[in-house]
Amino acid sequence: MRTRLEKAKRLIVKVGSALVTNNGAGLDLAALQEWARQIAALRADGREVLLVSSGAIAAGMQRLRWTTRPHAMHELQAAAAVGQMGLAQAYEGAFSGYGLTSAQVLLTHEDLADRTRYLNARSTLATLMELGVVPVINENDTVVYDEIKFGDNDTLGALVANLTEADCLIILTDQKGLYTADPRRDPSATLISEGDAADTRFEAMAGGAGTGISRGGMITKVRAARRAARSGADTLIASGHEPDVLLRLVRGEAIGTFLHAGSTPLAARKQWLADHLQLAGTLVLDDGAVRALRAGKSLLPIGVIDVQGQFERGAVVACRDAQGVELARGLINYPASETRRIARRPSSEIEALLGYIDSPELIHRDNMVLA
Repeated sequence: MRTRLEKAKRLIVKVGSALVTNNGAGLDLAALQEWARQIAALRADGREVLLVSSGAIAAGMQRLRWTTRPHAMHELQAAAAVGQMGLAQAYEGAFSGYGLTSAQVLLTHEDLADRTRYLNARSTLATLMELGVVPVINENDTVVYDEIKFGDNDTLGALVANLTEADCLIILTDQKGLYTADPRRDPSATLISEGDAADTRFEAMAGGAGTGISRGGMITKVRAARRAARSGADTLIASGHEPDVLLRLVRGEAIGTFLHAGSTPLAARKQWLADHLQLAGTLVLDDGAVRALRAGKSLLPIGVIDVQGQFERGAVVACRDAQGVELARGLINYPASETRRIARRPSSEIEALLGYIDSPELIHRDNMVLA
């Protein structure tokens, strides 16, 4: 199963607070440099890498000289605001040393639950990758509430894997992987090398948070693996202290715990689109657009002859032929009012008609499932 990693083209790498801040001692610049070096090597090998990094609150605590994590929400948010500055600067310096440009992307779970913001985030990350930029993603801890109180960046890593259709989620932690029991309490615990991400037994084996700095623990990593598997991404849980850990993992070396997904990314994503989204409107297509969709192409505005219903950008709409037969459904890039204005017109005229262009497609094929 691990041989699948050798062909993985898009990777999400998540690093936890304990690693980023050397267990709260302050930003571990040497560790950041090392991850930047390995990510640069992966990029040179033709892979895309998105980094999900914890550490803003922990870094802020260090800058504010707080030795224990506060409980008051306003103090946690203040620590995140202070720490995010240093975290972004540190990553920028680390990546620039290897000739790479990085970008800070702050998200919340709500951004990925709302369809309009989902499309915005997806488009931004896709553009950054096209430009050769390494996105450094963190939760926007200065404004969120539940995510600080209950959340974790393991879950965010899985959501980003879903969002970007990644092949693999690599979670680097201060543990060697998932054990049959908590190795800190049970000396007989053994490391699980491989398993199915959907196996519910792993939750019972996972322990709680390991330090006062981190908020997740192994159980959030197991749950993140299950969530990532919904869009077909495999998950690797491994120690960030292992030399060349990222490079060795993608070579298929048996490090850490490999939790494999049960289906391919494309099949799982299409199933998600087909099963979980409500229709908000209908587009009636001409014969040319019908043929294009059946050939696996995106929907362009020139092929739309009628727009039915009121919907916003990011809504799910049906695509039907002139006889009313549903051909596909997907996430639309423009609201109903703007879709009507650009229908039957070539994509080259979108900016002139609307004053801006978000996408040349009404529905991209990656956000569409055929009926």
